[in-house]
Amino acid sequence: MAGHRIAHPILKGPSVVKEICLGIAAGLAAASAWKMYQLNEQRKYRSFYHMLESGEVGVVQEEE
Repeated sequence: MAGHRIAHPILKGPSVVKEICLGIAAGLAAASAWKMYQLNEQRKYRSFYHMLESGEVGVVQEEE
């Protein structure tokens, strides 16, 4: 009876390469989302200033 052993799982620490790859992937995803947001805002501003220069819109409220 003394010869029976229970196999215990060996606990491993985190893989450094895997953690670096996951960090890079998360960083690229966040940077891509931020860049898309920034480009969308820039397009809005350019469109507004183009319409302002062409006289389609105004920033001064007209008096009645």
